[in-house]
Parts: sequence; C-alpha cells; structure tokens
Amino acid sequence: MQVAPYLALVLALAAACQLLAYRAKVPSILLLLVVGFGLGQVVTPEEVLGRDVLFAGVSVSVGIILFEGSLSLRFRDLRGLGTAVVRLCTVVVALAWVLITASGMVAGIGWQLSLLIGALLVVTGPTVIAPIVRQLRPTRRVSSMLRWEGIVVDPIGAVLAVLVFQTVIISGPEVSIGPALVMLGRLLLICTALTLVFGVGLEVAMRRHWIPDFLEGVVFLAVAVGALVVSNQLQAESGLLTVTMLGIYLANRPGLRLDHVREFKEHLQVLIVGALFVMLAGRISPAEVVAVAPIALVFVTLLILVVRPASVWLGLLGTSATREERTLLSFMAPRGIVAAAVTSIFALELEHAAENAVLESRQIDLPPLEALELEANAERLTALVAEASDLVPLVFVTIVVTVAVYGLGVGRLAERLGLATTTPNGILFAGAPVWARQAAGILQGLGVPTLLVSLSPAEVSQARMAGLRVERTHILSEYAVEDMELAGIGSFVAATYDDATNSTAAREFAHTLGSSQTFQLRRQDERRDEEAEEQGSGSRRRSSPESGATATQAKQRTARKLTARLAFRPALSAPELEQRVREGMAVRQTKLTEQHTLDDFLERQPDAVLMFSVEDGHATVVGRTTTVPQSGVTLVALVRPRAEANGGR
Repeated sequence: MQVAPYLALVLALAAACQLLAYRAKVPSILLLLVVGFGLGQVVTPEEVLGRDVLFAGVSVSVGIILFEGSLSLRFRDLRGLGTAVVRLCTVVVALAWVLITASGMVAGIGWQLSLLIGALLVVTGPTVIAPIVRQLRPTRRVSSMLRWEGIVVDPIGAVLAVLVFQTVIISGPEVSIGPALVMLGRLLLICTALTLVFGVGLEVAMRRHWIPDFLEGVVFLAVAVGALVVSNQLQAESGLLTVTMLGIYLANRPGLRLDHVREFKEHLQVLIVGALFVMLAGRISPAEVVAVAPIALVFVTLLILVVRPASVWLGLLGTSATREERTLLSFMAPRGIVAAAVTSIFALELEHAAENAVLESRQIDLPPLEALELEANAERLTALVAEASDLVPLVFVTIVVTVAVYGLGVGRLAERLGLATTTPNGILFAGAPVWARQAAGILQGLGVPTLLVSLSPAEVSQARMAGLRVERTHILSEYAVEDMELAGIGSFVAATYDDATNSTAAREFAHTLGSSQTFQLRRQDERRDEEAEEQGSGSRRRSSPESGATATQAKQRTARKLTARLAFRPALSAPELEQRVREGMAVRQTKLTEQHTLDDFLERQPDAVLMFSVEDGHATVVGRTTTVPQSGVTLVALVRPRAEANGGR
C-alpha cells in the first residue's frame, strides 16, 4: 500500500473509532487497539513508512501529546494536594518500579528486562487518563491528582528507562551507579536549560505581541518539536522531559494567555493519539500475543491487584488524600501511548546495540582478552534481544487489559465512593431568579443534582433557605470557570439578566459540558419568532420596502457563533420570564401518562413554558428541537395556577 492511502485510512479509522467510542461510552483506546491490530494483519506501518520514519514520527508525536497535556497543569490546582501529587510523582513511582520489577521476575522475565519493564510501566499517561476523566467527570481533587500523575510521570518513566537501559542492559551485569548519576545530572541540566531558553523566548514573544493570534498554535507546536529534537540530540530520550517542563513553565506564567494554543493542541492531540494507537497496534501479530499470553496473565494480574494498590496506599500515607480518594487512585492506572511508544523504541535500540556489539566483536587485530570480552557482550545482548521479543506484545496486552479493567470498571467504583458519576445529569444555573430556584427545588426532589451561581446576596440567601446548593460568585469569575466543583453536572442554563454574560458563559462551559448541553435564555434584542423570520427572509428581500428593514435586523442580530442553544419552549428572555412569575405563574412538575399526555397538558396550559423533561433521574433541557415524549416522563414547566388555567372554574 502506498503512503498516502495508508495514512488516509489510519486517520479515517482513528476518527471513526473515537466517535463510536464516545457514542457507546467506552474507552476509545480499546477500539483503536482492536482496529489497529486488525489493520496490521493486512499491512504493517513498517512496510509503508519504514522503521526509521515510523519511530521518528512516534517520538515527535508523543512529545506533542505531553506538551499539550502539560499546558493544562497549573500549580494553583494543587491547593491542598501538593504533598499528595509530589508523592504520586516520586514515592509512588519508586514503589511501583520496585514492585513491577518483582512482578516481572515472578512472571518469568529476566531481572534485567524486568527492571526495564518496571521503568516503562510506571507511567499512566494523558492519552488514557483524559478520556476516562472526561467521561467520568470526578471531583476536581481527584481530577487534578490523576492529570498531574498521568502527565508528569510519563517523562519520568522514559528517563528512568533510559538510565536502566544504559547502566544495566548496555553496560552489562556489573552495574555502576556513578555513570548513571552523571547521566541523570546531565539530563536534568539539559532539560532545565532548554526549558528556560525556549520558555522565556516564547513568553517574551507573547507578551510583546510578536505572534499574531492565528499563528500562536503553530509557533508553539514548532517550538515544542524543536525543543524535543534538540534535547534528544544532546541526551537520548530527554526530549519528553524537556517538553513537559516547558509546558508546565508556560502554563504557570502569570498573565500569559494560552487559550488559542490549548485549543489548537487539544484538537491535534486527539488526532495524533488515534493515529498512533492504530499504527503501533498494527505491529503486533496474533502469534506474538498467544506466545506471551501466559506470562502476561500473571504479570497484569499482579499489576492490578498488588502493585498499584500497594504503591498508592504506601506512597500516600500521611497526605491530605482521603481514604476514598486513595481507594479510587488504587484502581486507576491504565497504561497509554507513552508506554507503547517508548517500549517499541527501546526494543529497537536493543536490537541496534546487539548489532553494533556483534560488529565490534568481529574486528580483527584485537587483543585476545578484549576480543573475548566483546564476544561475550555480543552474545549477552543477542540473548537479550531474543528474550525481549516478547517485550512489545507484553506491554500491548498490559495496555489493553488495564484500559479495559480501569476504563470499564472505575465508573461504578467512583460512584460508590461518591467521587464521580458516569452519567452526569445535573443542571447548572447561571443566576438564581425565582423561577430558577423553583425549578432547582423540583429537580432536586426528582433526584437531579442542581447548582445555582449568583452574585446577588438576596438570591443566594433565599436559595440557601430553600435548601439548594448555591455558589456566590460571578459565573465568569476565575473560580467559577476554573475551580468550581462540577461533579454530577451535565447541562448548563445561562439565566442572568445580562445577555452578553449568558452568551460568554455558555461558550465557556461548552468546553467542559459540550455545546449540545449548554443553553441560554433568549436575548432581549432578538425577535421571538426567529425561525419564521429566517424562513421568509428570501421572499422579503425581494420586496424593496422590507429589504432595508431585513438588512437592519441582520446588522443588529447577534452572530450565531456567539450564542448558545436557546433554552425552554417557547424561548423567552429573562425579563419575560420574570414578568410571567409576577403575573402569578410558577414552576410545577407534571407526570405525563397515557391518561394525561403532553397534548392534554398543553391544552390545559396553552401558555406554559416547558423547561425540563425528567426520566429516571435524568433531566433534559427542553429547547426548540427537543422531543418531549407524550407520556412516561415528568415535565417541569412554568405554568399558571390550576384554577386560572381552567378558566376560573
């Protein structure tokens, strides 16, 4: 197969798998690995791209992934969690390395390769953590710990693997700590120096507005790749640590706005992750999986049941992490693309080292003693290559099993621990007017979590007196956007009197909840019958007396990309809803049955405002295109008093 068709097929499969996984609410990596494994039986990536190009691309891609993830790591997210996160990235890593090494030896792997596997598999990774967190939506404390561990430990694992590879595998059975320490010091010096050079340069360019907005993402990408390559040239496999440190540095510089960069990198990361998993999985054959299955079964069982729980509980003793949080963290360690990519790279490096050792041992005119040493080293490395043939399939089996176990099982555990929900269905209200408080009270009684956000002391006080969960802050404050607890929240309704605030807040929360689940009240400067106006616009433009009016309306109407979906049916503005409340209307719940259908309800309440449809504790915001069942749900609507609705009878 030619390169272009192969890459097009990989991208198409990656996108399809991730879309299907989102719809089915399963970890996308499982589908990506299965599809990639199947594609690999038809054509392997080496056949199309060549080994050197493939692994160069993998190295750069993994660096981009870690850079994108590290841009989201802010020290302010560690309030009250600093000690726990430091332990996760140091003590827990060390314990996991020791325990994984022991597990490898128990499973029948030699001690040298067990040390290397232990270093490679201490990682979790943003490519597997982020989708699970996005689906699970845990508390901010748990989310922060998982994200910091997943992103920071990845380069630590790569560096640890470099040290093991150079000091244990290449140097031979006589391990020397001195050279390892020198290598580590050199590596840290290079990474720190490059971080400061590239980081300060980007910061100065951003603060002086040398980079236009539309080029920010491209420039940051180019700099990150450049830092990765330069670092790897100066010290093998140090680039991952450099780009991670660079991202953390930039993410925590005060006043440095990186919104365009994060958005660009987020989309790129999703594309790269899908393509990488499909291609790397294609390198594994069924025979390799079958051959490694007995060892993998023992090894992965020890990882899940012994290594992770023991390392987390011992490593987090004495920290602020609660018992529930430690329990959840103990069963949340899926392995991702970094483990797969770095393992493949080191397997290739081991082959190269063995080939070079064989060539050196065949040199002529060598002293007899040196020749014997070189020959023994070549034999040792050749034997390690044969033993390491199971390394890559073993790691891929580990990835599949850990993603399946943790990704499919952690949801129920998190729900039982009260730290997350797999089906977030709560409603977040921006503003707390009378009707919103009434709706929140009814929804809460129906088992739907709600959260009201308001700056008004009167609204906040009345909401608290009603037993409602409320936050006194501006919906666009840094606290509300960055730190407010949204566990269990699935939809957003912007209901303040300020239309601009509603639109901005809806767009902001769409990043977290999705644009399909963010709504705002109708703007006060828009016509209510907007659909009819749009449908008739073509004919009205042909009428000269009205064409000027239509053009004026178009100039005054807010751009669609700056507004969210309109909430409720009919869509009303904040003053109109308030006016109906003053006229005596109130939010009520009505159970729709076959004897009292939606049509029956609308016949009795023709001017009702349909707000929410609730079924089995799941609330759906009613909009213009929402389908409300005739029966079987509870309708929450703004209605007139029953006697008034019946004509006073």
